[in-house]
Amino acid sequence: MSNTQIFFPPEWAKQEFVQLTFPHAGTDWANMLDEVQECFCEIIRAILRFENVLVVCADNQSILKIEKLKEQNSNYKLQIVNCFSNDTWARDHAAITVFENNRRTLLDFTFNGWGLKFAANYDNLISSKLFSKKIYTNFNYKDCRNFILEGGSIETDGAGTILTTEKCLLSENRNYLNKSEIEDNFKKYFGIIRVLWLKNGSLTGDDTDSHIDTLARFCNQETIAYVKCEDTQDSNYQEFTAMENELKTFRTLTGKPYNLVELPMANKVEFNGKQLPATYANFLIINNAVLLPIYNSPKDKTAFEILKKLFPKREIIPINCLSLIKQGGSLHCSTMQFPKNL
Repeated sequence: MSNTQIFFPPEWAKQEFVQLTFPHAGTDWANMLDEVQECFCEIIRAILRFENVLVVCADNQSILKIEKLKEQNSNYKLQIVNCFSNDTWARDHAAITVFENNRRTLLDFTFNGWGLKFAANYDNLISSKLFSKKIYTNFNYKDCRNFILEGGSIETDGAGTILTTEKCLLSENRNYLNKSEIEDNFKKYFGIIRVLWLKNGSLTGDDTDSHIDTLARFCNQETIAYVKCEDTQDSNYQEFTAMENELKTFRTLTGKPYNLVELPMANKVEFNGKQLPATYANFLIINNAVLLPIYNSPKDKTAFEILKKLFPKREIIPINCLSLIKQGGSLHCSTMQFPKNL
């Protein structure tokens, strides 16, 4: 039996920096590059008000654009690293941090383009390359690429619970493991006590097979914010109603029902005839703030007010993410937080 003590910190734990992978002309963003790069710059500017930022850039043009942001900030460090990428979704290709015997450890899992839907050969190498370049100082590194896992597919309460979905973790072209085997891997890598599995919850237009960060999010150890669909004509209605009923059966580690907070279902957004996976659940918790994706909708204000009550000690910062969802992701999907040392 291992004597290793593992702690998987929640997103609201104090952070050292947030990592992003900047869009470039070699990605699917090529036809709308200026638009999406400006969205990324807005996210970076917002984070830099509160903590450091690390940006992975594939080309000199991207680097020059990010360099300009350095001139606008004096409080926190903006670090740029040249490294090629297939895409921009750092939540899913970046390393996930745990504390092993109080030492920060980067767990580098395989990212395979959400079940071989998209190329990910370059994205899958980013974490190991950055570690070899000594970008991650005061971190250990663990190669876990025998296991396929995306950061957007798991939520933790920081007390030994992981919340996830069956549709993603048990999907084809990922691990070909059953629930018990997945749970064994989670216990080994994250030191968790239990896994809460959602059977339902599927957002129209989502390529990830129901990532939890589009559906339901831990806000503290007793509270889960989740997307509620009230329109019976909405294509998501049945899935999200069933998900809500499941969440009501979940219990905290002390045996109490969770404090369930409803987030509105975002108004329908379409692009080139396709419905996009707009969701307010894809917010990012950082030091002293929460970044909220918005979509030029009257519901934006409702989501803002809900998060304001949920996080009374943090500033709520809306970021227009209409450009991001044109490629199937949103704000949380494009970022990965790295905690401070304990």
